[in-house]
Amino acid sequence: MPTPHNPPAAVRRVLRKLGADIHDARRRRRLPMAVVAERAFTSRSTLQRVEAGDTNVSVGIYAGVLQALGLLEGLGQVADISNDSVGQALASADLPKHVHLQRPTGSSRDG
Repeated sequence: MPTPHNPPAAVRRVLRKLGADIHDARRRRRLPMAVVAERAFTSRSTLQRVEAGDTNVSVGIYAGVLQALGLLEGLGQVADISNDSVGQALASADLPKHVHLQRPTGSSRDG
C-alpha cells in the first residue's frame, strides 16, 4: 500500500496552478476532456485530477497530458541548467582559481 503523501503548501500551490494552466490550455484549444484523456492514454477522471492539481497523480501522467496539448517541451526545460541560477552559481564557485599545465611524468628525453 502506498504511503500517504502530504507535500508542502508550496508544492500543492504550484500543482494547483499547473492544473489550472492545463485546464485553460485545453479550453483554449477547444478540446473536450475525453479527447485529451485519450491522447494522454489516461482516463477522464484522472485528467480531472490533473486539472485540479492533484499531488497524487504521477508526473508521468502530467507529462502525457502536456504532450497531448503540445506543451511537453516546457517540462523538459524546468531543471535545465540555463534556468538553474543556483546550480550555475554553485558550479562557478567550484571552478579552480588557477589552472596549471601538467608535465609528463617519467618520460625519457632523447639527446
